[in-house]
Amino acid sequence: MAYDLEEQEQLASLKAWWNQYGNLVTWLLIIGLASYAAWTGWNLYQRNQSAQASQLYEELQKAVSAKDNARVLRAASDMEDRFGRAAYAQMGALAAAKSAFEANDLKAASAQLQWVVDHGRDEEYKAIAKIRLAGIYLDEKNYDDGLKILSGTFPPAFESAVADRKGDILAAQNKVEEARSAYQLALEKMDRKNPGRQLVQLKLDAIGGAAKNAA
Repeated sequence: MAYDLEEQEQLASLKAWWNQYGNLVTWLLIIGLASYAAWTGWNLYQRNQSAQASQLYEELQKAVSAKDNARVLRAASDMEDRFGRAAYAQMGALAAAKSAFEANDLKAASAQLQWVVDHGRDEEYKAIAKIRLAGIYLDEKNYDDGLKILSGTFPPAFESAVADRKGDILAAQNKVEEARSAYQLALEKMDRKNPGRQLVQLKLDAIGGAAKNAA
């Protein structure tokens, strides 16, 4: 009987605890299950999005190979609209900009590069877009916007390329001293084994300069 009484007391305590906390436990379980379901669903959605973006990027690359600039731009625009947060969209925009530039469509090339600058999620892709966009501004003699797009901070790996592009723009403006400083900085930031050093050195020599640490 003592054992039965002890069981009854435990059962009574359990009922009392459940009456007090049962609803809270139930809601916590529901929230936990809902969160898990949402997390699982989100991962599945992300995988599906990535797979679709990958397929569209492959189509874009085929259009690039075929030199079909119109199809390249359509694919890039579609990717940006549907998968703008994916890395493939940034890669597609850069590829589309190159295709448009080679087709002498500077307006479309600028638009694709600006999209990466405005919507890109990776600093490396944004840096590439800014440097290439500055090159288009240089071709268009839009020097102020070229220097503006190159302002601010960049990942260390791109500092030499940014300085080199600044030098090109400043040289085109006949700002020789500033251009010389930019080219010198480009050489300082560039790996000494980089073959691009020779071109920067030639540009520096052309404006009557000499690198402080020339190879």
